[in-house]
Amino acid sequence: MATGFAAASLACRRPKARGFSGFAFIANQEGQAVAAVDLTVFAVARHIHVDGAPTAITSTGSRVYALTPENGFVHEIGADTLTFLRKVQVAKSAMTMRLDNRGLYVLCTSPRRLVRLALPSLREEWIAPLPADPVDFDLSADGEWLAISYGPNRALGFFDVEQRRAFEPIRLNGDVGTVRFQADSRQLIAADLTGRMLSIYECATRRLIVNLPLAVRPDHLCFSPLGGQLFVTGEGMDGVVVVYPYYTPEVAETVLAGHTPGAMASVALNPPEKSPDAPDEGYLFVANAQSGDVSILDIATHKLLAVTPVGSGPGYVTITPDRQYALVLNQNSGDMAVIRIANITRTVNEQRRWKKGALFMLIPVGSKPVSATVVAI
Repeated sequence: MATGFAAASLACRRPKARGFSGFAFIANQEGQAVAAVDLTVFAVARHIHVDGAPTAITSTGSRVYALTPENGFVHEIGADTLTFLRKVQVAKSAMTMRLDNRGLYVLCTSPRRLVRLALPSLREEWIAPLPADPVDFDLSADGEWLAISYGPNRALGFFDVEQRRAFEPIRLNGDVGTVRFQADSRQLIAADLTGRMLSIYECATRRLIVNLPLAVRPDHLCFSPLGGQLFVTGEGMDGVVVVYPYYTPEVAETVLAGHTPGAMASVALNPPEKSPDAPDEGYLFVANAQSGDVSILDIATHKLLAVTPVGSGPGYVTITPDRQYALVLNQNSGDMAVIRIANITRTVNEQRRWKKGALFMLIPVGSKPVSATVVAI
């Protein structure tokens, strides 16, 4: 990893490339603040204090929303003014949130319920009680379905958004973790942590289509830019499992990639088509928390292209909207690594099998950065 003089040189060096015209807003869990990083000059413009430890953050237009789970507050920040605007408490404690053009959905744990806030008013529109302690949820791209996992209760719930109707939970054989809808909103993928497999359901009928056994526990899921491939990492081996989720879902292969691979993000090399039948071309960035680096894979060939040292404890990766930079949050060292995507080469050195990717710079951002959202200005 980049340490000592090397890290200081990277952080202080003047960037040679022009940045993205906007800001990265970073939730610093232990710092109880949101850091606003100006991506034009690659520097922190302001630390915005919030009441609590933010973990989830999202944005729409010129508004940024940060969730502090331990007290159930949603904090609103002006992306254009870099100032705290207001906060709304939705529960005594909450877990995570999702945003669409209908509003902001917050998954709450005390009391157990799902809350939808209208935007931009942040007025509580409706509340749906939940039958058990939730673990994760997802919202379909068409806005018609919500899916909620109930973890150790080994249950999965479907919710009709338009009808505000919850269906009887589906019982599974193992603990349910992450849930994600496919891009066409027709199928749902649920991570069975106990059985180390993916369970795929048809949304309209809520019928199980197939169980796909994996070589790893499905702790982290990431779709390719077009959604035609699903990448899975987790406990079990130092690899990324490649799944083809459409038509007849199947596990394609498992690719060795780094040490303890975890959080991921994908980017298209060119403006992505909307059809999953189009060829997937781009990069997959895989954070390796224990080794302090990021593995970069070619999505088309599943080949490892580079391993880039980024800092201590990388646990979150996101891509700027212009597809020019990958931003990696290092929880232990409290900084953000910036990888310039144009510097990645698809030519692999046959003698070494992989080469080191170029780290553009490191930016100190605060104490335990855990998530980010990028806003164009």
